Amino acid sequence: MRILNLSLKRLFDVLSSFVAILLLLPLLLIVAIAIKCDSKGPVFFKQERRTKNGKVFGMLKFRSMVVNAEQMGPGLFNYENDQRVTKVGKFIRKTSIDELPQLFNILIGQMSVVGPRPCVRYELGDYDTLNKKYKKRFEMKAGLTGLAQVKGRNNITWDEKVEWDDEYIDKFRKYGVLFDIKLLFASVFKVFKKDDVYENRVDGAADDEESAKLAEEEIIRLAHLSDEEQEIMTR
Repeated sequence: MRILNLSLKRLFDVLSSFVAILLLLPLLLIVAIAIKCDSKGPVFFKQERRTKNGKVFGMLKFRSMVVNAEQMGPGLFNYENDQRVTKVGKFIRKTSIDELPQLFNILIGQMSVVGPRPCVRYELGDYDTLNKKYKKRFEMKAGLTGLAQVKGRNNITWDEKVEWDDEYIDKFRKYGVLFDIKLLFASVFKVFKKDDVYENRVDGAADDEESAKLAEEEIIRLAHLSDEEQEIMTR
């Protein structure tokens, strides 16, 4: 049954991404031109992310920030009024249009339509030493959207995202691709509401940079707690 579910999932990924690319091609071209006219730099932003079994791949996005933004200010974190975001970037991030190039990642098999969002290669620290809770989310291919995005997007902690990702994996095993379709419709509704676009600052942080530093340290700490410590926390 698991093999059948995964086969149907891949078929759904191929068909839906191919049709979406064809239908959205005019929009993709318009966005590409707008980005090029708005700021210096490439149209696409390619970033090393992790998918199933921790495999690293180049995830595509429309560039919504200035070039080399990852090395500036709060790094991977995006808080409200982030000065690194371009004028066009503000719109495409708010509407999630910046994520559409990942349809090509899905088509060639690097991602799935639904699954745990792919973390940046170094975001959780050393992959090999992740505890069971954090490593479980890598049992399935990374997705364009997922249960964590439906439940909170950027408005929940990384630890909560992992809990929702792990629950998704359990529910997919039970309900298969039908659960993916349900989440896809819920995700579209979430995008139209434009909820939870920005991440929450850490309480007590002096500025965005300090907030990002504290948040990054906490994420890595939780991801590398021993399995025993993780169990105690969840009791």
